Amino acid sequence: MKPDPIEQREVRYHILAYLCDNPDAGDTFEGIVEWWLLHQRIRFETRNISEVVRKLVAEGLILEDEGPDSRVMYRINEIREDDIQSIVNQARELRNQQG
Repeated sequence: MKPDPIEQREVRYHILAYLCDNPDAGDTFEGIVEWWLLHQRIRFETRNISEVVRKLVAEGLILEDEGPDSRVMYRINEIREDDIQSIVNQARELRNQQG
């Protein structure tokens, strides 16, 4: 299977971003895979997930409530369940078409 240039650019970004954040870092190939990329991926995905969750709440697809420990909890908006199922089905079809 041929490497995906988009995925390679993302990996390149994560390695370089890690080094910018940690200029004294040095590690083995295994260390880069296990620590650098994992660390950067978590930071990157946390930002992405935060933005997506905010948008899902704004669209009324998920609801946010304060839990008993004062942390915000998210759950499906049952009133929009048909809309949500439609969105999921469309995304699945697209993924299947892409291979």
